[in-house]
Amino acid sequence: MFNNSHAFGQPSQPNYFEIFSGSNQGITSNDRPPASLTTPNLAYSLMSNGYTFITYSEGLPQTGFDGDISGLYVRKHNPVANWMGFGENQVDSATNQPFTHFPENFDDLPTVCYVIPDLVNSMHDGSIKTGDDWLKTHFKEYINWAKSNNSLFILTFDESSYSSGTNLITTFITGRNVKQGIYSEYIDHRAILRTLEDIYKLPHAGNSVNSTPITNCWKFDF
Repeated sequence: MFNNSHAFGQPSQPNYFEIFSGSNQGITSNDRPPASLTTPNLAYSLMSNGYTFITYSEGLPQTGFDGDISGLYVRKHNPVANWMGFGENQVDSATNQPFTHFPENFDDLPTVCYVIPDLVNSMHDGSIKTGDDWLKTHFKEYINWAKSNNSLFILTFDESSYSSGTNLITTFITGRNVKQGIYSEYIDHRAILRTLEDIYKLPHAGNSVNSTPITNCWKFDF
């Protein structure tokens, strides 16, 4: 557990951009960006270096959905949707998939994936218990698998409440290479992005180049 983990601000969307691209891309609201983005990002970096990436969003009506809302799904929590296309640093719409496509066989997972619960199960509109129950139902088996298959599970939040002042957020990391403990160094969304980039020896997107990667929780170097 990281007890000094912070988001960058409010509202939600800019924080998702930070953890995906190392910048809020000049977006400071939950409104859809005026155009598809073409800046460096984790998905493009992975795929251009021979790896794979998928975001699995709960409630997404179909692969590549480009709309803003569908039931309890909201685009503002799904950063990859803003980089879909065929331009510079953009990715195929196949990277944007419904959570129902999350593999039952964990060996079939992409190199890196983001999982985005819907508005209720993310605790945005639902209770903490609802979110905890959803996580247990859908990820208990995977978390146990990750601990014996050299996989890595990172759980983090987009932001804390407006009243907190510090934007302190919950962040857990577990897996076969993780030393169990409580870690108190300052981390943020860019630090998580930088850590993933360094694990796969990728270029650093946006301001992640100036961030310190997470290094002290590993049993052995990547």
